[in-house]
Amino acid sequence: MSKQKRKPVSQSRHSFRVIITGFFLLILCGALILMLPVSSRSRTVTPFSDTLFTAVSATCVTGLIVQDTATHWSLFGQAVILGLIQIGGMGVITIGLAITRLSGKKVGLWQRSIMQDSISAPQVGGILHLTKFILRTSAAIELTGAALLCPVFCRDFGIAKGLWYALFHSVSAFCNAGFDLMGVREKFSSLTSYGGNVYVSTVIMLLIIIGGIGFLTWDDIAEHKHHFKKYRLQSKIVLTATGILIFLPALLFFFTEYQDEPAAERIMHALFQSVTARTAGFNSADLSQMHESGQSVMTVLMLIGGCSGSTAGGMKTSTVAVLLLAALSVFRRRNDVQCFRRRIPEEAVRSAGAILFMYVVLFLSTGIAISMIESLPLITCLFETGSALGTAGLTLGITTSLSLTSHIILMCLMFAGRVGGLTLIYAAIASGNTPSKLPLEKVTVG
Repeated sequence: MSKQKRKPVSQSRHSFRVIITGFFLLILCGALILMLPVSSRSRTVTPFSDTLFTAVSATCVTGLIVQDTATHWSLFGQAVILGLIQIGGMGVITIGLAITRLSGKKVGLWQRSIMQDSISAPQVGGILHLTKFILRTSAAIELTGAALLCPVFCRDFGIAKGLWYALFHSVSAFCNAGFDLMGVREKFSSLTSYGGNVYVSTVIMLLIIIGGIGFLTWDDIAEHKHHFKKYRLQSKIVLTATGILIFLPALLFFFTEYQDEPAAERIMHALFQSVTARTAGFNSADLSQMHESGQSVMTVLMLIGGCSGSTAGGMKTSTVAVLLLAALSVFRRRNDVQCFRRRIPEEAVRSAGAILFMYVVLFLSTGIAISMIESLPLITCLFETGSALGTAGLTLGITTSLSLTSHIILMCLMFAGRVGGLTLIYAAIASGNTPSKLPLEKVTVG
């Protein structure tokens, strides 16, 4: 089997810079539009600091907010936020490429290469087919989700508002954004009013899972159907890790949280919190009532996030899986990292280690900084920074009370979590892959 030709470093660096610039410009445009009086219900200008935070959170599909989405923003403002969620979830480059195709312009190799880096595709070949698949699949899933939510929301809010609520929450859930319009019942309440509704909770969970698995995995499933053995190694790892990260935390939450509720509601709450913690941002129960152990588990889940090439953020499930497999290979004294009878490249192991180190440093340092600035408990601040960095959008209720400095820290974390820490580093300091010719000397670790 021939090895895939590596991209030139300058080309990769340029691709990463285009991706970062695209997200930055989208955020800036969104913030400026949200400042318009027509964007707010009161028809007044919203401060730039609030619109910028909202635009960052929406574009980076996080869900942290400083203004309640339902009560502060007008229908126009909500539509702008939904547009930012949609573009940010599918990717700025994906939407740009689709617009280029619709305008009849030819898509060159440069644009295809950027798209490959944007969605972490294994190769540039077939990238246009994959882009079409992403757009069609996203539209089909979001419209299906909206249709499923319509009966409940139309019953509760009327036909016109119910249709809008169904579409808004379907897109928000599929894109793992966590924005909601339930503030009409109680500000910043998320989906707690539907916590005991099995139907709504199940639809939202399915949308979150489907969006968080990733487009490459769904392309694999569409091509090979139920033949699991024919899937790419990436898809096998993603599906296995997703299943484990849903059911194990759910079991923990079931036996340790929500003890005063009926068994059926405990099951739904446990499953919902396990699913939503990995970057979705909705919550069906009051998170501040959870034990510190449960909050800590949710923080870890938020940092792990969804899967590569998906609408979700975080370190990604494949990163954690590769690190676990690398540890197992050391324990078993194997020379290679193996999974499903395949070897994982050493470069992937090194990248996974770098991502983990970077996330842990950012998570701890910013959490400590906010704790010192705001004089708040450290675990509460770590929950907030883990939520921002993992683009989860969950909060223990401190977001609106934080200072501008802390909001800036959270915005930087949301941007890094959505764009990708390695993307930022590669865009700034990427260097050539030159072989080392220095003398080799062993170093003892552990």
